[in-house]
Amino acid sequence: MHMQKETITILGCGWLGLPLAKALVKAGYAVKGSTTREENLETLREAGLEPFLVELDPEVNGEDITDFLHSDILIVNIPPERRDDIVEYHIEQFSSLIDALGQSPVRSVLFVSSTSVYPSLNREVTEEDAADPEAISGQALLLVEEMLMQESGFQTTVLRFGGLIGYDRNAEKYLPGMKEIVNPDQPMNFIHRDDCVKIISEIIRLQQWGEVFNACSPVHPLRRDYYTRAAVEAGMLLPPLASSAEPAPYKIVNSDKLTSALHYQFLFPDPAAQAG
Repeated sequence: MHMQKETITILGCGWLGLPLAKALVKAGYAVKGSTTREENLETLREAGLEPFLVELDPEVNGEDITDFLHSDILIVNIPPERRDDIVEYHIEQFSSLIDALGQSPVRSVLFVSSTSVYPSLNREVTEEDAADPEAISGQALLLVEEMLMQESGFQTTVLRFGGLIGYDRNAEKYLPGMKEIVNPDQPMNFIHRDDCVKIISEIIRLQQWGEVFNACSPVHPLRRDYYTRAAVEAGMLLPPLASSAEPAPYKIVNSDKLTSALHYQFLFPDPAAQAG
């Protein structure tokens, strides 16, 4: 007997969310997706999604939130906005979303977080090391992760991505605007968008709920090597390397827990090879 696949709602169908939605539609899921812009509704419809206009400002606002959240799985893919009060604002956004989820049939939530929840400890970091993030966006994410994980009405898996690269987000794009390469000896924590899409798809397929996973490519090029390679491949001049008396603090994000749980092999294990 063929089992009906779950219905999935994606809150935030942008640079990552839309390709993810397309992959899930292709895999046979019924997918609902949100945008904050009316002109994008048709793009979502053409991709095979049921489109919704939804905003968290900070209350959940939209034309039919009940229908939007009438799903088995919710993927939340909205990064913290750049604003001074983002910690308080992000908590308000998610308090409102959690209230709305309480009235919905959603039983599994996948929250797209970031490795900005880790301070620079000058060593490898694992999922247990999230504490005292330096950036306020990291502080906001860590508090929201805890809010979602504490809820008993649904199970949350937190996915902490490194810096997202691939397609139009590449070193070539940023090189012309760089006056110098700061912290040239700092290792980089990157992940390609195709890996992000495949990892989320695998978490859903394998029902890996109630977990916290890092997701970063296993190779961590130094900033100098990453940009040098990109400059050579693009035939561009490399900006000068900044010098500093003190070595820059760093972290190397370890994703062994993810690769073990999902038996996952990265499509792009070395981000420098994808620099261009």
